Amino acid sequence: MSGPHQDRPWTSNSPPGKNRMRLNPGKRTWRMFCTGCNVWSTRRVVTLNHIERSTHALAEGKIYAKSYNEDEDDQRRMIWENEVLNCFLHNLQADMGLSTYRKGLNAYSDHSEDEVKKYRKGYKDPGYHGNSTTWVRASNMDPPDAVDWRDKGLVTRVKDQGQCGSCWAFCAIGSLEGQHKKKSGDLVALSEQQLVDCSTDGVNNGCDGGIMSAAFEYIKISDGVDSEKSYPYREEQGECNFKPENVVATCTGYVELPSGDESALKDSVATVGPISVAIDAGHDSFMSYKNGIYDEPDCSSTQFDHAVVVVGYGVEDGMDYWLLKNSWGESWGMNGYMKMARNKNNMCGIASKASYPLV
Repeated sequence: MSGPHQDRPWTSNSPPGKNRMRLNPGKRTWRMFCTGCNVWSTRRVVTLNHIERSTHALAEGKIYAKSYNEDEDDQRRMIWENEVLNCFLHNLQADMGLSTYRKGLNAYSDHSEDEVKKYRKGYKDPGYHGNSTTWVRASNMDPPDAVDWRDKGLVTRVKDQGQCGSCWAFCAIGSLEGQHKKKSGDLVALSEQQLVDCSTDGVNNGCDGGIMSAAFEYIKISDGVDSEKSYPYREEQGECNFKPENVVATCTGYVELPSGDESALKDSVATVGPISVAIDAGHDSFMSYKNGIYDEPDCSSTQFDHAVVVVGYGVEDGMDYWLLKNSWGESWGMNGYMKMARNKNNMCGIASKASYPLV
């Protein structure tokens, strides 16, 4: 397939005057657009020659304006088109009942696997052993069949870590925001940037990765974390600019759950609130997840590269799932969330590295 040229519509049936690629000196801009196609249509997608139309169905009405230097233009387009085909073929399987989830395009569908690994994840555990509190199961525990802490106001908006391996910071902050809300009654967005800049004790390394337990230790030692408003996120590590007068939430320690125990994770989500977890997200299926219950047979329960927050759980069409909040913005997944298979052999290590802060 020949590449796009000036004033050629990116999508084959886009209206005149929209969705065209404009050329600037040394830079080309793509405008990848869908006019509201919310479901897959085999009428629109028949062969590889219809790859432009397949973009309509998979983008689900969203616009992703991309600007590239001329040297990388062809490479980015190839990655994008390969992802369109990948999603299409997988969704055919889902239509036949062979998969429990669907794939779709998002703002990072033109990223290579190496870029996703370097910039979109960031969980790196050097074997750190902190001063955690031992989790003890309550004797009268009877968790409900379904929980969604978003409905109780314990979850802030979906955030985006951008081009920075800081998932560990977003994960730690996500669970702390929930605990602070339970204690104070106020839901306040807290500063991930403070952790990126200041939690640098040899375990956490800003955009080069880290772990939640060391982040909780830092917050405890520093006597708190500032609000996101006073210490906003920048997608890069800088000088520590922590100001004690702007502290909103504190942490007195943290609890680590029994490794691999999904029952303990369910109990904790039900009674405590949002829980920080590390997972194996090293699969294209995770990057292109759109909706449904994610079930990846190649997922590891011992190798982890990403961190997310468990904000609930439930059952859908007879299948148990965990509700996860990611830090890749709202274009990914279900407006930034994922349903992952629960009670499925510790899918992707969901219960292997679970923890939450004490406040």
